[in-house]
Amino acid sequence: MNHNKKDRTVSKKYQLVTKKQRKHLITFLKLVISVALIYFIFTKINLKDVLVILKTSNPFYLFIAFVLVVFSKIMASFRLNLYFHEVGVRLKQKSNLKLYLLGMFYNLFLPGGIGGDAYKGYLIQKNYQVGVKKSAGVLVLDRLSGMLLLFLYACVLAVFIKNDFLSRFNWLFISCIPLSVSVYWYLVKRFFAYTLPVFWKSFAYSSIVQLSQLIAVWFILKALSIKLATIAYLFIFLVSSIVSVLPLTIGGIGSRELTFLYGAEWLNLQTDSSVSISFVFFLITALVSLGGMYYHFKKPTLEVNEV
Repeated sequence: MNHNKKDRTVSKKYQLVTKKQRKHLITFLKLVISVALIYFIFTKINLKDVLVILKTSNPFYLFIAFVLVVFSKIMASFRLNLYFHEVGVRLKQKSNLKLYLLGMFYNLFLPGGIGGDAYKGYLIQKNYQVGVKKSAGVLVLDRLSGMLLLFLYACVLAVFIKNDFLSRFNWLFISCIPLSVSVYWYLVKRFFAYTLPVFWKSFAYSSIVQLSQLIAVWFILKALSIKLATIAYLFIFLVSSIVSVLPLTIGGIGSRELTFLYGAEWLNLQTDSSVSISFVFFLITALVSLGGMYYHFKKPTLEVNEV
């Protein structure tokens, strides 16, 4: 009997060590991929030209872009709280915003340890026992809702880009708008029916979130004195945002820039300017995410509304 207990204890310890090693390995691989992509990008562009573009940027427009990114994150936290309420976790918005900021910090700066989404799911399950499936489900939906709007806005902008290749598929871009919304609605109803009452509210929040970021990038273009092919640059940004969600690099570093690089080449845009847009947006996002560091040291108390 004691021998079996000891074997189980050893087995659990081995599993924990193996899991920890796997996390470290994944982090290392992400770091290698990020560094490799950044190195590759700088072999394709002139770094001096990028630095000149950044140095001559207009700080006023950059500040407006920063404010819009902050606003988009606040709206995104409201969207997430909608989902929390639907699983019975009626967090006060102030507590939810603190948790959201902390999650942003973990997602960007501690991706190999406790990811932001994983940490939020862990806290919700630990404090409110809503079930792992539901706590994970609402976090997945929060991401998918944002990606849906990125895709929809990309389809809309694609129709207005003057490109012979893309123009052939205008009918497809237009068709994908109602089709993707319908498919997403069906999937939510099929697998996450408990969130269906807030489907259109979350859709509205996602529209505001992604539109705010799109306008922020437009101000970044103005800050960098990029006046031509505005729609094309905004289209590349939307595509790069979808790509950066894929867990291949540290905080999306490298994958977003690579998308900007090849997108610019494909649409006959300035590659130096394109990569500069990506870097500026990343720096603004990182600066906003850094605000969550405070709650890393002073964990937020999750307060709920009275029913």
